[in-house]
Amino acid sequence: MGRAGDGGTVGREWPATLDVGALLAEGWRPYPFREFVLKVHSRCNLACDYCYMYEMPDQSWRFRPRRMSREVIEQTAARIAEHVHAHGLDAVEVVLHGGEPLLAGVEHLGHVVRTIRAAVGGAARVGVRVQTNAVLLDERYLRLFDELGVRVGVSLDGDAEAQERHRRTPDGRGSHAAVTAGLRLLTGERYRHLFDRLLCTIDIRNDPVRTYEALLAWGPPTIDFLLPLANWERPPPGRVPGAAATPYADWLIEIFERWYGAAPVPVRIRLFGEIMHLLLGGASTVESVGISPAATVVVETDGAIEQGSALKAAYPGAPATGLHVARDRFDQALALPGFAARQLGVAGQAARCRACPVGRVCGGGHFAHRYRRGNGFANPSVYCPDLFRLITHIRSRMQADLRARAAVGRVAR
Repeated sequence: MGRAGDGGTVGREWPATLDVGALLAEGWRPYPFREFVLKVHSRCNLACDYCYMYEMPDQSWRFRPRRMSREVIEQTAARIAEHVHAHGLDAVEVVLHGGEPLLAGVEHLGHVVRTIRAAVGGAARVGVRVQTNAVLLDERYLRLFDELGVRVGVSLDGDAEAQERHRRTPDGRGSHAAVTAGLRLLTGERYRHLFDRLLCTIDIRNDPVRTYEALLAWGPPTIDFLLPLANWERPPPGRVPGAAATPYADWLIEIFERWYGAAPVPVRIRLFGEIMHLLLGGASTVESVGISPAATVVVETDGAIEQGSALKAAYPGAPATGLHVARDRFDQALALPGFAARQLGVAGQAARCRACPVGRVCGGGHFAHRYRRGNGFANPSVYCPDLFRLITHIRSRMQADLRARAAVGRVAR
């Protein structure tokens, strides 16, 4: 395996037929990056057994510095500003990520945010959020985030039983008590305005409604339910590739019914909201569904420019580009086959997805879930049956509601 950022395995599994030069000559233009994920710390204080960083084929974290240096921060800030000016962007999003980003320290995180905003200047609004496990979340961090307007997302898998299944410390201790202590501070009166979302990785062994209600109890603005990071080579727990059963859809539908039946709905559940918006003819804002162009790029602690970190689940070097913020513009990443494949919409889907009646809503699923050795990412999602069932269920519920409202309207006239 090539060392981090050296491009040793770049492109090994990308379709050889994707000629970006020809696409550009035909008038296709890439969509500029609007979200920059900065891996400010490459280590973690938890040892979650489903983590793509440490438990899956790409082990490049082993060769990377623990913390993003000030030099790399300044280079990254200059590249973000360059990208903003080159494309006339009015707003971008910076995500402080890891590993566990809070391990970088209060002063260092403050330096990251201030340096990027100073480099961009008044050209664009720079929104910032941090995605944390909340174990270290305390008054020091919250005061900083309040000062700088940094929104806080927390990873939480539900109640104590659900959380302790996977999200434990390296010595095997549970994390629920520490996480909930951080959440109590975040959701208190002083800092609640910083609360951005709860992120929950699905485990179908956990009761879906109990999981939902445990998350809802914190009053989050948004809940993100994530399908476990898996592909055709590493199938998700409880799913047999090619089988007709839909355990993940069944789990999500129980939550959807509870959520959709409330008046008004008590929280934004991003997956459900995105599917409903797509069914009504809108565009997606996430990569997990829909065919909108992916607009996220990752910068690792050593300054390597990479694709979405979820690709680490595919094979060693899958997210690598060979580019680095010290010498390369973000526009150079946009011209690579890996990024182009995720911006081509329907043309970037497998033939089976293009023929599917919900293909434009599903979008082929998350790119990382499509991987199969031999033909790379030119496949439907390993969750294909689940996505089909979930989308058609939501569509049926929406259609029934629209028919009922139309009937009421006719009676009223």
